[in-house]
Amino acid sequence: MAATVRRQRPRRLACWALMAVLLADLLALSDTLAVMSVDLGSESMKVAIVKPGVPMEIVLNKESRRKTPVTVALKENERFFGDSAASMAIKNPKATLRYFQNLLGKQENNPHVALYRARFPEHELGFDPQRQTVYFQISPQLQFSPEEVLSMLLNYSRSLAEDFAEQPIKDAVITVPAFFNQAERRAVLQAARMAGLKVLQLINDNTATALSYGVFRRKDINSTAQNIMFYDMGAGSTVCTIVTYQTVKTKDAGMQPQLQIRGVGFDRTLGGLEMELRLREHLAGIFNEQRKGQRAKDVRENPRAMAKLLREANRLKTILSANADHMAQIEGLMDDVDFKAKVTRAEFEELCADLFERVPGPVQQALQSAEMKLDEIEQVILVGGATRVPKVQEVLLKAVGKEELGKNINADEAAAMGAVYQAAALSKAFKVKPFVVRDAAIYPILVEFTREVEEEPGVRSLKHNKRVLFCRMGPYPQRKVITFNRYNHDFSFHINYGDLGFLGPEDLRVFGSQNLTTVKLKGVGESFKKYPDYESKGIKAHFNLDESGVLSLDRVESVFETLVEDSPEEESTLTKLGNTISSLFGGGAAQDTKENGTDTVQEEEEGPAEGSKAEPGEQAEPGEEAEAPTEDTSPPPPPEPKGDAAPEGEKAAEKDNGEKPEAQPSEKGEAGAEGVPPAPEEEKKQKPARKQRMVEEIGVELVVLDLPDLRQDELARSAQKLQDLTLRDLEKQEREKAANSLEAFIFETQDKLYQPEYQEVSTEEQREDISGRLHAASTWLEDEGFGATTVMLKEKLAELRKLCQGLFFRVEERKKWPERLSALDNLLNHSSMFLTGARLIPEMDQIFTEVEMTTLEKVINETWAWKNATVAEQAKLPATEKPVLLSKDIEAKMMALDREVQYLLNKAKFAKPRPRPKDKNGTRAEPPLNASASDQGDKVIPPAGQTEDAKPISEPEQETRSEPADSEPLELGGPAAESEQKEQPTGQKPTLKNDEL
Repeated sequence: MAATVRRQRPRRLACWALMAVLLADLLALSDTLAVMSVDLGSESMKVAIVKPGVPMEIVLNKESRRKTPVTVALKENERFFGDSAASMAIKNPKATLRYFQNLLGKQENNPHVALYRARFPEHELGFDPQRQTVYFQISPQLQFSPEEVLSMLLNYSRSLAEDFAEQPIKDAVITVPAFFNQAERRAVLQAARMAGLKVLQLINDNTATALSYGVFRRKDINSTAQNIMFYDMGAGSTVCTIVTYQTVKTKDAGMQPQLQIRGVGFDRTLGGLEMELRLREHLAGIFNEQRKGQRAKDVRENPRAMAKLLREANRLKTILSANADHMAQIEGLMDDVDFKAKVTRAEFEELCADLFERVPGPVQQALQSAEMKLDEIEQVILVGGATRVPKVQEVLLKAVGKEELGKNINADEAAAMGAVYQAAALSKAFKVKPFVVRDAAIYPILVEFTREVEEEPGVRSLKHNKRVLFCRMGPYPQRKVITFNRYNHDFSFHINYGDLGFLGPEDLRVFGSQNLTTVKLKGVGESFKKYPDYESKGIKAHFNLDESGVLSLDRVESVFETLVEDSPEEESTLTKLGNTISSLFGGGAAQDTKENGTDTVQEEEEGPAEGSKAEPGEQAEPGEEAEAPTEDTSPPPPPEPKGDAAPEGEKAAEKDNGEKPEAQPSEKGEAGAEGVPPAPEEEKKQKPARKQRMVEEIGVELVVLDLPDLRQDELARSAQKLQDLTLRDLEKQEREKAANSLEAFIFETQDKLYQPEYQEVSTEEQREDISGRLHAASTWLEDEGFGATTVMLKEKLAELRKLCQGLFFRVEERKKWPERLSALDNLLNHSSMFLTGARLIPEMDQIFTEVEMTTLEKVINETWAWKNATVAEQAKLPATEKPVLLSKDIEAKMMALDREVQYLLNKAKFAKPRPRPKDKNGTRAEPPLNASASDQGDKVIPPAGQTEDAKPISEPEQETRSEPADSEPLELGGPAAESEQKEQPTGQKPTLKNDEL
């Protein structure tokens, strides 16, 4: 027995440890049970959440709308968002910021900055000399960068999601345009960091749309590849995407659906906003023509009038999509002059003729990048609000050559729904059906470096080398390792964009700097001095293109190897110990990491022929010893590497897992390559030499070339500034709430003073006193309320409530009396009937003691006496005095009486019938003549009208006081029970039936 206890004790300890770990995980997840997604469009945004019990739901804003304008209105002491800010655009255009995403990650000389100034001349853009960017100058005291404005919107979207989910939310997936480069993506991440959001992923909006489409059509995806084209024309840009759907085999979940981005084409400025600006210009020309000769100013010089015209142009574009013509009307456009003009669809199409010619452009770009033809596309699906324009659909249908365009997806909410599905998949709090997503990098990235080579004896020259790091349309997330094996001193290399020939000249200017980062390595020479007897395996740089499409240099290491020989005993002991520890803690870490990984690790080496003129995108030449890529788990599974590339790929994967100096067994044949193979007898006695790898971290200095990131102190300063604005907004909302509560209380109380029920319980003097105090508070609120603080408003409200407390109390008590007294009378009547029935139970079958029945009788009598005395005393008091009959006292008496009755009812419910006495011969007494067959035996007899399987009578609920004793047991002792007892034969004891209990 002791041995069994000893064996079970470790198991119990393990179970407790496992429960502790699970509890810790649950506590860690308790704050992140809800996740959100934000679909950031140019004109509006959609927010979606996932929380337990709410699968993928679009969040409604404060106006109960499913989409919110991406607009921020900033004033000296307040901020407005969404629809409130959009309405402020007419009153204060300079302080209302819209369409500012085009300024993210852009320097001052970017063409998009000049375009923004031309479209919205009312905004004053300042220049930041440190980062070479622009910022909004609202006033001399107010200036905000585009990242700060975006951070405000993200914080507002989180507040909407938290109000909808009724719990705090920190994790989010944010959509960005697929054409965003590294600087633009980093700008969005910095804005989210200012808002305090944890970004699970920046997902491309076209990828999110494709994911939403595939998730809701999972059953239609099979092993046959289906090529779908999504044409997304929004307010600011147009993106065309070719996606391939098919099922693939995964290591963990078997056959699962997969979407792969095959081709992407885009136009940064083709969208609904440009059409609205054309319409606005047309309407401005008509208005100036109508006022020609009146020496009136040009309407284009009035920002408020132009804001009104832009809003009308937006309405016109929507209406002309369904009607041939419409009348544009603006009341008081400028100088109190109304504007009215008729606009036809033909005029609108003529204004935007050059824009419609650009519609097929993204389709051709997508086909070229995917290396596909239109015949391979099965369906073209429309996404985005601007695709509702009939001319856009007409031109696109002609360009793709299909019979019809697909409209079987929600054009506005598809990206938000796909992003929130991805958020749930990335969150630890939810488990969703797997859906493999293989996104594609639009812009290639390469590494450039310069090295001295000796082409002829005594002649040294510099050779410029390029190595493609991430190719165009290559999948990500992905990790790569590049090995520099010709350096033994500190050196530098550059990370730049690759061949961008697929972009036009104007797109290249908008793209910005093509140089990303200069990496300066320090400590290379010292690492070689530290390990002079080791063989160098090169300088390995580990790169990561993460789920958000952001490139980072994880680390740079100098790797050395040597062959060491260990004694057989020592090696055997260490091997056993290592194997034991490995098995205890889940051995095979490298293999497990490979199975669970999601990234692709690829290692390339610099070979002897690196001095050759390698162009971006070229593959390594045969003499360069470039290793074959070794992939981890990116589906579908890649072909296994051949030859000598396999061991090196394994080393790269192990180094990615962060392993430090380790011992690796050498391969077969290495020992034999150095000399004559030993004899079989010697092999048994002598262990082969093993490889020992040493890794030395190399210092890295990064010089960002495209757009410098905010320093930590600047980032903290911006976050603090935004937090102060949020606290100020909350204080303002609290003050407004206090002022509204005070004003509402004053008006409601003044109205109540004239109602009969309040006049009945108050004297004329009391009402005049209250009325005078209310009038004084109202005057104070009108005269000094604007400068009053929140504390002052709350104190004034508390003072008035204390003044009216007695009046309101008397009215409320009189309203409660009829209901409470009626409930008390019913409870007393039923309790008396129950007590009478209980006393009629024969002594042989009695289940209640005399003490219990006496206690109940005492409580009933005391309650009757208290009720009669209190009601009589209350009748003597005037209505204007404080009542002595209180509803809380009535409820207390009812609870005390109900507690005694419930105790006896529960006792009767679980009581067992007593056994019948036996006669002298040992047989049971005969049952009564009128007893049925079902009455015989020890079974409990069910009440009349019920079957044996019927449930016992439920207890009367304590909360329902009006009818506390409406069940059958409270009807005992009535005429029916007395007649049954009289009918029993003489000499026989009356039989107690179950309905008498």
